[in-house]
Amino acid sequence: MIERIKHIMSSFFDKEAVTECEEIKSGLINATYRVKVGIKNYILQRLNIDVFANPELIQNNLDLLDSYLNNHNSNYKLITPLSNKSGDKLPIDSNGNCYRIFEFIEDSKTISVVETPEQAYEAANQFGSFTAQFKDFDLNGMVPSIPDFHNLSLRFDQFKNSILTGDSNRINQSEKEINILLNYKFIVNLYNSMIKSDNFKIRIMHHDAKISNVLFGPNDNGLHVIDLDTVMPGHIFSDWGDMMRTYISPANEEVLDLEQIIVRPAFIDAIHEGYLHARKDNLSQAESTSLIDSGLIIIYMQALRFMTDHLLNDVYYGAKYSGHNYHRSRNQIHLLNNLLSINGKSTIFPLI
Repeated sequence: MIERIKHIMSSFFDKEAVTECEEIKSGLINATYRVKVGIKNYILQRLNIDVFANPELIQNNLDLLDSYLNNHNSNYKLITPLSNKSGDKLPIDSNGNCYRIFEFIEDSKTISVVETPEQAYEAANQFGSFTAQFKDFDLNGMVPSIPDFHNLSLRFDQFKNSILTGDSNRINQSEKEINILLNYKFIVNLYNSMIKSDNFKIRIMHHDAKISNVLFGPNDNGLHVIDLDTVMPGHIFSDWGDMMRTYISPANEEVLDLEQIIVRPAFIDAIHEGYLHARKDNLSQAESTSLIDSGLIIIYMQALRFMTDHLLNDVYYGAKYSGHNYHRSRNQIHLLNNLLSINGKSTIFPLI
């Protein structure tokens, strides 16, 4: 692997040799490395073309964002791929793998678990600031990098179809969880009312607003939003919902012990305050009060997707053990129930 990396780096730099190479294992989709050339560090990333089948489309979207900022004399820093000696931002190796190189931001770090409300505030503020930069951006030239990524109606239909066509043993064993998910169909109606309402604008959204997609400074101050492959037009529920799903509980989707999956109200407040501080008066009243509903939509969507994959024998997410996606879905159902209990507006169908 090191020889392949050296070959890719040689298309960017003339004489300096690769002196260090370290894999960064926090990402789930792309293979990422910190590479030192001479005295300077860079981030090298191999794109997963199974997920992002058209990397040129992604790069075109990023170029549009870059051009917009430049034309508006913005000092906002967008972390985008560098060009090699031939002007190519997406060099391809002899095996057909597509690579990108990014500037490495010194004295920065990423965080995998949100430990304090202050971290949640800083991350939400960064994602809010990101979207605010593009408030007048013309969305017509932007092409979705993953079509229907947060289309809850589609995910619900896929779930219902998996009940009809999936593994019969898994369907029978998951009957309780399936019925709970069907009983929460009102969240699909909530989603549909949002996307049809003039009060919820389509804007540039990140669509993967987990904490590890924010660079922090040494004192946990937010610096930059990173991993822009999923940036595309969308609604506020996408980013707010992602933050709610991944910030408000100390336990992630892999945790089996449901008692560890709790909702931390202070973290909800921090997300709300951090995001609104960046967006200021750019949101409608309906948008600015939709944080809880956004969380319901994205958490429910992920519970559906995990259960769908379980019933279809783990064809999308894969599984590290038998029942992996079943337990992931239960995890998200429990988180959803906890958030519903705070909301106090709906009948709750408990797992235990």
